[in-house]
Amino acid sequence: METRAFAAAIMAAGQGKRMLNPDMPKVMYRVNERPLIDHVVDLALKIGSSPVVVIVGFKREAVIQHLTQKYDSTVAFAIQAEQLGTGHAVMQTEEILKDFDGDVLVLSGDVPLLTQKTMRNLLDSHYQTGAAMTVLTAKVDDPTGYGRIIRTEDGSVDRIVEHRDASPVERDVREINSGIYVFKRKELFDALRHVTPENSQHEYYLTDVFGYFVHHGMRVSAVLAEHFDEIRGINTVEQLKEAENALNSNTQVFGRQK
Repeated sequence: METRAFAAAIMAAGQGKRMLNPDMPKVMYRVNERPLIDHVVDLALKIGSSPVVVIVGFKREAVIQHLTQKYDSTVAFAIQAEQLGTGHAVMQTEEILKDFDGDVLVLSGDVPLLTQKTMRNLLDSHYQTGAAMTVLTAKVDDPTGYGRIIRTEDGSVDRIVEHRDASPVERDVREINSGIYVFKRKELFDALRHVTPENSQHEYYLTDVFGYFVHHGMRVSAVLAEHFDEIRGINTVEQLKEAENALNSNTQVFGRQK
């Protein structure tokens, strides 16, 4: 594997409106007695991310206090005062990373089952292809609701199509976007400056940087995760239980993370 510096930007600003307690940040809910965010920060550190920047928003004091007590100064914080989308979240890390010479790995604080093996595969592919952006994908039997990955003949990504915008043929594609990415730093923040909230949610979508890269002739690559469970996000209490069951029933893949 090529040795190259990379930072981790972990999105952890969300409220978790469909969880039990509306006053608790979603990333503080626990899987195997550990907050979701701990699983993600630990992974980022184990694979060599430096710095690790956690993007906080809703009830950020609780998240900052917890992570500071556990990781001391190992973790830096970017504040997303208003939750205006994934692209807006990553924008908040630009000041911290302005002098950083490396790549940026974007992780979600509510995706606790990613493995070191998959992350290293993602980084390896990113280096080998020279891509501006590499997206982690997964194949699912029922991709309803997920963005579809449409590839070119050489295996690079032609486009990412949201479910609601997909044609009948595109909806048959089973490879979906996980929301986990690695970017060249300069290209990422250049692209984010061209992202607008002109959509139904009036938010800045991180996936909108894809169009900027393609327009400027930059390669976008994709790497397939071995297990769909790895990229499962947590939005409900039921999904929290499903993640814990997956973690404990498939220890050969995930190990015992307690």
